[in-house]
Amino acid sequence: MRLTRQTNHAIRMLMYCAMRGEKLSRVAEIALAYSVSELFLFKILQPLVEAGFVETVRGRNGGIRLRKPAEAITLRAVVEATEENFSLAECFEPGGSDCPLIGNCGLNGALHEALEAFLEVLAGYTIADLVADKSAMSLRLGFAPPESRLVASL
Repeated sequence: MRLTRQTNHAIRMLMYCAMRGEKLSRVAEIALAYSVSELFLFKILQPLVEAGFVETVRGRNGGIRLRKPAEAITLRAVVEATEENFSLAECFEPGGSDCPLIGNCGLNGALHEALEAFLEVLAGYTIADLVADKSAMSLRLGFAPPESRLVASL
């Protein structure tokens, strides 16, 4: 199974927000960090809000931040919220195939089992797991790592 670009960047948006903690993140800065268009990220934002992963704050100093703790957002939940189709073959889709073996074919069962195994592995990982190395990630995303912010405030 190949995840869509939308799901890939949805996970990356959540990672960015997790790195920022309670601070608001602007879509423009996330777009810059990942070299994607703001318009594309705004499109992705809607399913993340609807799923309760992020909240938006309007206004001049607004932005987005995680609504749930990063530890509570599994990759499976994000994939299920952002992927439109889990069809691994055309026989997964209702009316999508004229194969005479539908209903009697072992391939369909094997693919369903493989899909469930894939989703179960994703259920074992959270956004927090993906941002465990905050120092290196902060540098790559273009903001100061948590340690340097702490030192700067002393």
